[in-house]
Amino acid sequence: MIIYGAMEIVLSQCPNLEKATILSVIATVTSILYAMVAFGLSTAKFFSQPQFRGSLMMSKMVGVGETSSTTNKIWHIFQALGNIAFSYTYSILLMEIQDTLKSPPAENKIMKRVTMYSIGGTGLFYVGLACMGYAAFGNHVPGNILTGFHQPFWLVDIANLAVILHLIGAYQVFAQPVFAIHEKCIASRWPASPFNRNHTIKLPCSLITIDFKLSKLLLRTVFVVLTTTIAMMFPFFNAVLGVLGSISFWPLTIYFPLNMYMAQVKIKRGSPTWILYQILSLVCFVVTLLCLVGSIADILQRFKHAKLFHIEP
Repeated sequence: MIIYGAMEIVLSQCPNLEKATILSVIATVTSILYAMVAFGLSTAKFFSQPQFRGSLMMSKMVGVGETSSTTNKIWHIFQALGNIAFSYTYSILLMEIQDTLKSPPAENKIMKRVTMYSIGGTGLFYVGLACMGYAAFGNHVPGNILTGFHQPFWLVDIANLAVILHLIGAYQVFAQPVFAIHEKCIASRWPASPFNRNHTIKLPCSLITIDFKLSKLLLRTVFVVLTTTIAMMFPFFNAVLGVLGSISFWPLTIYFPLNMYMAQVKIKRGSPTWILYQILSLVCFVVTLLCLVGSIADILQRFKHAKLFHIEP
Protein backbone atom coordinates (compact mmCIF):
# COMPACT_ATOMS: atom_id res chain seq x y z
CA MET A 1 0.00 0.00 0.00
CA ILE A 2 2.98 2.31 0.59
CA ILE A 3 4.21 1.57 -2.93
CA TYR A 4 0.71 2.26 -4.24
CA GLY A 5 0.63 5.61 -2.41
CA ALA A 6 4.04 6.55 -3.80
CA MET A 7 2.84 5.85 -7.34
CA GLU A 8 -0.24 8.02 -6.76
CA ILE A 9 1.93 10.90 -5.52
CA VAL A 10 3.80 10.88 -8.84
CA LEU A 11 0.66 10.50 -10.95
CA SER A 12 -1.17 13.23 -9.04
CA GLN A 13 1.25 15.80 -10.43
CA CYS A 14 0.12 15.05 -13.99
CA PRO A 15 -2.44 17.62 -15.23
CA ASN A 16 -5.89 16.53 -16.46
CA LEU A 17 -5.04 12.89 -15.96
CA GLU A 18 -8.70 12.03 -15.36
CA LYS A 19 -9.41 12.95 -19.00
CA ALA A 20 -6.74 10.71 -20.50
CA THR A 21 -8.21 8.17 -22.92
CA ILE A 22 -5.70 5.52 -21.91
CA LEU A 23 -7.16 5.48 -18.39
CA SER A 24 -10.59 4.58 -19.73
CA VAL A 25 -9.11 1.83 -21.89
CA ILE A 26 -7.11 0.38 -18.99
CA ALA A 27 -10.10 0.58 -16.65
CA THR A 28 -12.34 -1.21 -19.13
CA VAL A 29 -9.89 -3.99 -19.95
CA THR A 30 -8.82 -4.64 -16.36
CA SER A 31 -12.36 -4.59 -14.93
CA ILE A 32 -13.56 -7.08 -17.54
CA LEU A 33 -10.49 -9.24 -16.90
CA TYR A 34 -10.73 -9.59 -13.13
CA ALA A 35 -14.51 -9.88 -13.20
CA MET A 36 -14.38 -12.65 -15.78
CA VAL A 37 -11.70 -14.48 -13.76
CA ALA A 38 -13.83 -14.21 -10.60
CA PHE A 39 -16.90 -15.43 -12.47
CA GLY A 40 -15.03 -18.36 -14.00
CA LEU A 41 -13.41 -19.45 -10.73
CA SER A 42 -16.71 -19.17 -8.85
CA THR A 43 -18.45 -21.25 -11.52
CA ALA A 44 -15.72 -23.90 -11.37
CA LYS A 45 -15.84 -24.01 -7.56
CA PHE A 46 -19.62 -24.45 -7.53
CA PHE A 47 -19.71 -27.20 -10.14
CA SER A 48 -16.79 -29.04 -8.53
CA GLN A 49 -19.05 -29.59 -5.50
CA PRO A 50 -22.57 -28.68 -6.62
CA GLN A 51 -24.42 -27.97 -3.41
CA PHE A 52 -26.24 -24.93 -2.07
CA ARG A 53 -24.07 -23.25 0.59
CA GLY A 54 -26.00 -20.10 1.45
CA SER A 55 -29.00 -19.20 3.58
CA LEU A 56 -31.24 -16.73 1.82
CA MET A 57 -33.47 -16.33 4.88
CA MET A 58 -32.48 -14.32 8.00
CA SER A 59 -30.71 -17.24 9.62
CA LYS A 60 -27.37 -16.79 11.32
CA MET A 61 -24.23 -16.28 9.32
CA VAL A 62 -20.55 -15.94 10.13
CA GLY A 63 -19.48 -12.35 10.68
CA VAL A 64 -16.28 -10.70 11.81
CA GLY A 65 -14.70 -12.96 14.38
CA GLU A 66 -17.97 -14.31 15.76
CA THR A 67 -21.40 -15.55 14.80
CA SER A 68 -23.44 -12.56 13.68
CA SER A 69 -27.00 -11.93 14.69
CA THR A 70 -29.90 -11.31 12.35
CA THR A 71 -29.43 -7.58 12.94
CA ASN A 72 -25.84 -7.75 11.73
CA LYS A 73 -26.92 -9.66 8.65
CA ILE A 74 -29.40 -6.87 7.88
CA TRP A 75 -26.56 -4.33 8.22
CA HIS A 76 -24.51 -6.39 5.77
CA ILE A 77 -27.41 -6.41 3.30
CA PHE A 78 -27.69 -2.62 3.53
CA GLN A 79 -23.91 -2.34 3.10
CA ALA A 80 -24.12 -4.52 0.00
CA LEU A 81 -26.69 -2.09 -1.41
CA GLY A 82 -24.14 0.68 -0.82
CA ASN A 83 -21.54 -1.29 -2.78
CA ILE A 84 -24.03 -1.66 -5.63
CA ALA A 85 -24.85 2.05 -5.46
CA PHE A 86 -21.14 2.88 -5.73
CA SER A 87 -20.91 0.79 -8.91
CA TYR A 88 -23.67 2.80 -10.56
CA THR A 89 -22.66 6.33 -9.61
CA TYR A 90 -21.76 6.98 -13.22
CA SER A 91 -23.72 10.16 -13.98
CA ILE A 92 -20.73 12.39 -13.17
CA LEU A 93 -18.97 10.85 -16.18
CA LEU A 94 -21.82 11.11 -18.69
CA MET A 95 -21.28 14.76 -19.61
CA GLU A 96 -17.55 14.24 -20.09
CA ILE A 97 -18.24 11.23 -22.31
CA GLN A 98 -20.84 13.12 -24.31
CA ASP A 99 -18.37 16.00 -24.74
CA THR A 100 -16.08 13.67 -26.71
CA LEU A 101 -18.80 12.63 -29.21
CA LYS A 102 -19.12 14.11 -32.68
CA SER A 103 -22.42 14.77 -34.40
CA PRO A 104 -24.29 13.79 -36.49
CA PRO A 105 -26.02 11.67 -35.27
CA ALA A 106 -27.22 13.71 -32.30
CA GLU A 107 -25.20 13.24 -29.13
CA ASN A 108 -28.24 12.68 -26.94
CA LYS A 109 -29.44 9.81 -29.15
CA ILE A 110 -26.05 8.11 -28.99
CA MET A 111 -25.87 8.58 -25.22
CA LYS A 112 -29.32 7.06 -24.70
CA ARG A 113 -28.32 3.99 -26.70
CA VAL A 114 -24.93 3.69 -24.98
CA THR A 115 -26.48 4.11 -21.52
CA MET A 116 -29.11 1.45 -22.20
CA TYR A 117 -26.57 -1.07 -23.49
CA SER A 118 -23.95 -0.39 -20.83
CA ILE A 119 -26.32 -0.45 -17.86
CA GLY A 120 -28.09 -3.53 -19.19
CA GLY A 121 -24.86 -5.38 -19.88
CA THR A 122 -23.10 -4.53 -16.62
CA GLY A 123 -26.28 -5.17 -14.65
CA LEU A 124 -26.72 -8.67 -16.04
CA PHE A 125 -23.04 -9.47 -15.58
CA TYR A 126 -22.83 -8.11 -12.02
CA VAL A 127 -25.97 -9.96 -10.96
CA GLY A 128 -24.64 -13.14 -12.53
CA LEU A 129 -21.28 -12.76 -10.78
CA ALA A 130 -22.94 -12.01 -7.44
CA CYS A 131 -25.24 -15.03 -7.70
CA MET A 132 -22.42 -17.35 -8.74
CA GLY A 133 -20.14 -16.08 -5.98
CA TYR A 134 -22.90 -16.64 -3.43
CA ALA A 135 -23.57 -20.11 -4.83
CA ALA A 136 -19.86 -20.97 -4.59
CA PHE A 137 -19.18 -19.62 -1.07
CA GLY A 138 -22.58 -19.10 0.54
CA ASN A 139 -22.56 -16.92 3.65
CA HIS A 140 -18.77 -17.14 3.80
CA VAL A 141 -18.23 -15.25 0.56
CA PRO A 142 -15.31 -12.81 1.08
CA GLY A 143 -15.66 -9.09 0.47
CA ASN A 144 -12.97 -9.37 -2.20
CA ILE A 145 -13.99 -12.60 -3.87
CA LEU A 146 -10.52 -13.13 -5.37
CA THR A 147 -9.15 -13.74 -1.86
CA GLY A 148 -11.24 -16.91 -1.73
CA PHE A 149 -9.16 -18.61 -4.44
CA HIS A 150 -5.60 -19.91 -4.34
CA GLN A 151 -5.51 -22.11 -7.47
CA PRO A 152 -4.47 -21.70 -10.20
CA PHE A 153 -1.85 -19.27 -8.90
CA TRP A 154 -1.08 -17.65 -12.24
CA LEU A 155 -4.73 -16.86 -13.00
CA VAL A 156 -5.43 -15.41 -9.56
CA ASP A 157 -2.26 -13.33 -9.79
CA ILE A 158 -3.29 -11.96 -13.19
CA ALA A 159 -6.69 -11.00 -11.78
CA ASN A 160 -5.12 -9.29 -8.75
CA LEU A 161 -2.72 -7.42 -11.03
CA ALA A 162 -5.71 -6.23 -13.06
CA VAL A 163 -7.34 -4.98 -9.84
CA ILE A 164 -4.20 -3.04 -8.92
CA LEU A 165 -3.95 -1.40 -12.36
CA HIS A 166 -7.64 -0.55 -12.25
CA LEU A 167 -7.36 1.09 -8.82
CA ILE A 168 -4.27 3.09 -9.81
CA GLY A 169 -6.24 4.83 -12.54
CA ALA A 170 -9.49 4.97 -10.57
CA TYR A 171 -7.80 6.90 -7.77
CA GLN A 172 -6.81 9.65 -10.19
CA VAL A 173 -10.25 9.79 -11.80
CA PHE A 174 -11.80 10.55 -8.42
CA ALA A 175 -8.94 12.64 -7.00
CA GLN A 176 -8.13 14.98 -9.90
CA PRO A 177 -11.45 16.91 -9.68
CA VAL A 178 -10.89 17.28 -5.93
CA PHE A 179 -7.42 18.66 -6.60
CA ALA A 180 -8.75 21.11 -9.18
CA ILE A 181 -11.49 22.47 -6.89
CA HIS A 182 -9.18 23.10 -3.94
CA GLU A 183 -6.42 24.62 -6.06
CA LYS A 184 -8.91 26.95 -7.74
CA CYS A 185 -10.21 28.11 -4.36
CA ILE A 186 -6.69 28.74 -3.06
CA ALA A 187 -5.67 30.61 -6.22
CA SER A 188 -8.73 32.87 -6.07
CA ARG A 189 -8.24 33.62 -2.38
CA TRP A 190 -4.48 34.27 -2.45
CA PRO A 191 -3.69 35.15 -6.09
CA ALA A 192 -0.45 37.02 -5.31
CA SER A 193 1.01 34.42 -2.98
CA PRO A 194 4.29 32.76 -4.06
CA PHE A 195 2.56 29.54 -3.11
CA ASN A 196 0.45 29.86 -6.29
CA ARG A 197 3.11 31.12 -8.71
CA ASN A 198 4.64 29.00 -11.43
CA HIS A 199 8.20 27.92 -10.75
CA THR A 200 10.56 26.52 -13.35
CA ILE A 201 13.47 24.16 -12.81
CA LYS A 202 15.92 23.30 -15.57
CA LEU A 203 17.48 19.90 -15.20
CA PRO A 204 21.29 19.93 -15.25
CA CYS A 205 22.94 18.78 -18.48
CA SER A 206 19.56 18.74 -20.17
CA LEU A 207 17.23 20.98 -22.16
CA ILE A 208 14.23 19.71 -20.17
CA THR A 209 12.49 22.20 -17.89
CA ILE A 210 9.89 21.39 -15.25
CA ASP A 211 7.09 23.82 -14.36
CA PHE A 212 5.34 23.43 -11.03
CA LYS A 213 3.42 25.25 -8.31
CA LEU A 214 4.14 24.78 -4.65
CA SER A 215 0.42 24.58 -3.93
CA LYS A 216 -0.01 21.74 -6.39
CA LEU A 217 3.13 19.94 -5.27
CA LEU A 218 2.43 20.11 -1.55
CA LEU A 219 -1.35 19.86 -1.36
CA ARG A 220 -1.65 16.89 -3.70
CA THR A 221 1.15 15.08 -1.92
CA VAL A 222 -0.44 15.69 1.48
CA PHE A 223 -3.81 14.49 0.18
CA VAL A 224 -2.37 11.21 -1.16
CA VAL A 225 -0.34 10.60 2.00
CA LEU A 226 -3.40 11.24 4.17
CA THR A 227 -5.74 8.95 2.22
CA THR A 228 -3.10 6.20 1.99
CA THR A 229 -2.43 6.37 5.73
CA ILE A 230 -6.13 6.15 6.57
CA ALA A 231 -6.53 3.20 4.22
CA MET A 232 -3.61 1.43 5.90
CA MET A 233 -4.98 2.11 9.37
CA PHE A 234 -8.52 0.90 8.68
CA PRO A 235 -8.66 -1.44 5.66
CA PHE A 236 -12.46 -1.90 5.70
CA PHE A 237 -12.81 -2.04 1.94
CA ASN A 238 -16.44 -3.04 1.52
CA ALA A 239 -17.72 -0.95 4.42
CA VAL A 240 -15.94 2.21 3.21
CA LEU A 241 -17.12 1.51 -0.32
CA GLY A 242 -20.68 1.28 1.01
CA VAL A 243 -20.36 4.66 2.73
CA LEU A 244 -18.98 6.32 -0.41
CA GLY A 245 -21.67 4.72 -2.55
CA SER A 246 -24.48 5.76 -0.24
CA ILE A 247 -23.49 9.42 0.10
CA SER A 248 -22.95 9.85 -3.64
CA PHE A 249 -25.74 7.71 -5.12
CA TRP A 250 -28.89 9.75 -4.41
CA PRO A 251 -27.59 13.31 -4.97
CA LEU A 252 -25.36 12.63 -8.00
CA THR A 253 -27.20 9.79 -9.74
CA ILE A 254 -30.83 10.52 -8.85
CA TYR A 255 -31.66 13.95 -7.47
CA PHE A 256 -29.68 16.38 -9.62
CA PRO A 257 -30.02 14.51 -12.96
CA LEU A 258 -33.73 13.97 -12.36
CA ASN A 259 -34.41 17.61 -11.50
CA MET A 260 -32.33 18.84 -14.44
CA TYR A 261 -34.29 16.57 -16.76
CA MET A 262 -37.66 17.78 -15.40
CA ALA A 263 -36.56 21.39 -15.81
CA GLN A 264 -35.34 20.73 -19.35
CA VAL A 265 -38.53 19.07 -20.60
CA LYS A 266 -40.69 21.43 -18.48
CA ILE A 267 -42.62 18.80 -16.53
CA LYS A 268 -45.38 20.58 -14.62
CA ARG A 269 -45.36 20.44 -10.86
CA GLY A 270 -48.11 18.16 -9.58
CA SER A 271 -48.56 16.27 -12.87
CA PRO A 272 -48.63 12.43 -12.82
CA THR A 273 -45.13 12.30 -14.32
CA TRP A 274 -43.82 14.74 -11.71
CA ILE A 275 -45.37 12.69 -8.90
CA LEU A 276 -43.87 9.49 -10.32
CA TYR A 277 -40.39 11.02 -10.44
CA GLN A 278 -40.74 12.34 -6.89
CA ILE A 279 -41.69 8.85 -5.67
CA LEU A 280 -38.66 7.42 -7.46
CA SER A 281 -36.41 10.04 -5.87
CA LEU A 282 -37.89 9.36 -2.42
CA VAL A 283 -37.40 5.60 -2.74
CA CYS A 284 -33.78 6.06 -3.80
CA PHE A 285 -33.25 8.49 -0.92
CA VAL A 286 -34.51 5.87 1.54
CA VAL A 287 -32.20 3.29 -0.03
CA THR A 288 -29.30 5.73 0.35
CA LEU A 289 -30.05 6.21 4.04
CA LEU A 290 -30.25 2.45 4.59
CA CYS A 291 -26.93 1.96 2.80
CA LEU A 292 -25.29 4.64 4.92
CA VAL A 293 -26.64 3.27 8.20
CA GLY A 294 -25.68 -0.31 7.30
CA SER A 295 -22.15 0.64 6.23
CA ILE A 296 -21.50 2.78 9.32
CA ALA A 297 -22.87 0.01 11.56
CA ASP A 298 -20.51 -2.47 9.91
CA ILE A 299 -17.54 -0.12 10.37
CA LEU A 300 -18.37 0.28 14.07
CA GLN A 301 -18.68 -3.50 14.40
CA ARG A 302 -15.29 -4.02 12.76
CA PHE A 303 -13.69 -1.40 15.01
CA LYS A 304 -14.24 -3.79 17.92
CA HIS A 305 -11.86 -6.30 16.33
CA ALA A 306 -9.61 -3.98 14.32
CA LYS A 307 -5.92 -3.32 14.91
CA LEU A 308 -4.14 -0.31 13.48
CA PHE A 309 -2.20 -1.07 10.29
CA HIS A 310 -3.41 -4.65 10.33
CA ILE A 311 -5.26 -6.34 7.47
CA GLU A 312 -8.29 -8.21 8.80
CA PRO A 313 -8.27 -11.95 8.03
